[in-house]
Amino acid sequence: MQAVILCGGLGTRMREETEFRPKPMVSIGEHPVLWHIMKHYSVHGIKDFILVLGYKGDVIKHYFLDYELQNCDVTLELGKGGIITKHDQHDESDWLITLANTGATTLKGGRIKRIEKYIEGDCFVATYGDGLSNVDVTKLIAFHKAHGKIATVTGVNPAARFGELKIDGDRVLRFAEKPDKPRDYINGGFFVFDRRIFDYLTADEDCDLEMGAFEELARIGEMMIYRHDDFWGCMDTQRDVDWLRSLWASDNVPWKTW
Repeated sequence: MQAVILCGGLGTRMREETEFRPKPMVSIGEHPVLWHIMKHYSVHGIKDFILVLGYKGDVIKHYFLDYELQNCDVTLELGKGGIITKHDQHDESDWLITLANTGATTLKGGRIKRIEKYIEGDCFVATYGDGLSNVDVTKLIAFHKAHGKIATVTGVNPAARFGELKIDGDRVLRFAEKPDKPRDYINGGFFVFDRRIFDYLTADEDCDLEMGAFEELARIGEMMIYRHDDFWGCMDTQRDVDWLRSLWASDNVPWKTW
């Protein structure tokens, strides 16, 4: 199973943090939020990641290219070709990471379509690069495989200012982006997609995910909801950042499953 993480957004609502880095690289503790998301997936045995890059994607590339040097003790022999001896291993030594540039301003649907060539199996998980949760990914995948539809979205129910899901049982009837008033479950990311989803996407820069493919999949009955009533939080504003950092600093970290 591969995990696709959308890392290309501009992060316009938190310019204090994103002027110099993409939002997934905003730190919580010693690591960026992207690392926290990947750690959670790895607990469930998913260690093959496709990071879908856009705005300031070079920052994410450099982070992982330098990861060995930053997280291990090393010995350098200067003047002889930069010989490096690595003295230990970190816990992420078995991660496989594909860093895929998908354009600075491409919308999410276009970004996912552009990494189709890297998807090897019949289904894959995906999420946004700014959302944290303790959702049971193993159960989420089992739920998806049991119903046989194209898409599963994790529904969460915080104070809603995001995409609302109108549901009937486990079926998503309608996908509405950012309702005026909070009602029912909202889109919490942590998707599972059958690769048939690529039939509903194009590589065009203006191909959206929520306002295009999700609406159509809901209309034809090919989108299901996995309800998650435990912790979920996103990094949408500076206030969100401060809250998540305060949880980490107080060692009250609901999303820390590793």
